[in-house]
Amino acid sequence: MRYLVPVFAGLIALFALGSSMVFIVDQRQNAMVFQFGELKDVIVKPGLNFKLPLVQNVRYIDTRILTLDDPDPQSFITSENKPVLVDTFVKWRISNAREFYIAVGDERGAASRISQTVNGLLREEFGKRTVHEVVSGERDDVMNKVRERVEQDANKIGVSIVDVRLKRVDLPQGVSADVYRRMESERKRAASELRSTGSAEAEKIRADAEKQREVILAEAYRDAQKIKGEGDAKAAAIYAQAFQQNPEFYSFYRSMEAYKSSFRGRSDVMVIEPNSDFFRYLRDSAGKSGGKK
Repeated sequence: MRYLVPVFAGLIALFALGSSMVFIVDQRQNAMVFQFGELKDVIVKPGLNFKLPLVQNVRYIDTRILTLDDPDPQSFITSENKPVLVDTFVKWRISNAREFYIAVGDERGAASRISQTVNGLLREEFGKRTVHEVVSGERDDVMNKVRERVEQDANKIGVSIVDVRLKRVDLPQGVSADVYRRMESERKRAASELRSTGSAEAEKIRADAEKQREVILAEAYRDAQKIKGEGDAKAAAIYAQAFQQNPEFYSFYRSMEAYKSSFRGRSDVMVIEPNSDFFRYLRDSAGKSGGKK
């Protein structure tokens, strides 16, 4: 039994030595290998790796997307010298562990630098714009410009910017009422311009429709009169042709039509001389008056 104790102690020592030589890199991490405090290597591929025991040590860097979210909104001044309260957040990740360690050392240093850069750029962008523009009109433009410029600075420290967002842009109570009244007056002015433009367009459309109506009616009347004239001319030609074929019958027919039109009812009365030509065919079926030829 006395000999087993040194054996077990040796095995434990060998196991401890072997454990200190092996380290595992997770797929969500990068591993930085230091030797006597100096960065010797950066391992980005996940898997099992080896290091020199007691000489080298390993530090892990999280490569997942991180969030920088200030708990308190920041105050910025617009071009009108009016304050606005802005609440932002930044999504970022470590893209180059070596540059990241050399530039800022750790996540806290990176977050501090990103926060300072974002605040400086927001101060610059808000200083170019009015309250109305930053509240309602140009928030997307501000976010895009800040994201691009933060990305340029972050690349210098081995960091990639995923997104920059303005969660909220508020006005202090003393400024809100004045801004809202101004926005309301601008909206009313725009609505009034739209209504006046619509009324003018409506009048133009009505005038054009009335003009087209008059033109259509005039053309229709002209065509109707033309057709009527052509019909009257054809009727007159037919009457003339019929009269030429049998003048006596035509005269008799016209007289019958005249009698029919004149005596429509029993109460109709006509005062006329009995020997008038109107009664010619009533006196004589041949149309002769007084027996004269």
